Amino acid sequence: MIEAANEPQLRQALQTHLQETETHVSRLDEILSLVEGSTSSRKCKGIAALISEGEDVIKDATDESVRDADIIAAAQKVEHYEIAAYGTVRTFAEILGEETHVDLLEKTLDEEKHADAVLTEIADTANTKAGKAA
Repeated sequence: MIEAANEPQLRQALQTHLQETETHVSRLDEILSLVEGSTSSRKCKGIAALISEGEDVIKDATDESVRDADIIAAAQKVEHYEIAAYGTVRTFAEILGEETHVDLLEKTLDEEKHADAVLTEIADTANTKAGKAA
């Protein structure tokens, strides 16, 4: 998505969030290191489908402004999925009294919400440009 984005502000927002995502993975690793028992990773089918859909809209959009609007929509779908997932896991951690986990998950949840808000701000301009191009 970063490479396909035309708008510099969008490219920067996606790049920044990619770096944040690396921190999210580190936080999850930290939580898993505190948990007793075995863990394993599995590919998330929901996120995989959203990524695939995002790749399709990038390929299909011929106009740069329309592509940017499509990238924002695809990225926000992923953000909303992640917000739901992190919010649910954070609530489970609260129920279990795992305050360290709650704090780490809350930081990630706040960053996901912020990324979504940034994309919404960029969308105001991008969607106007895309509408004129359509």
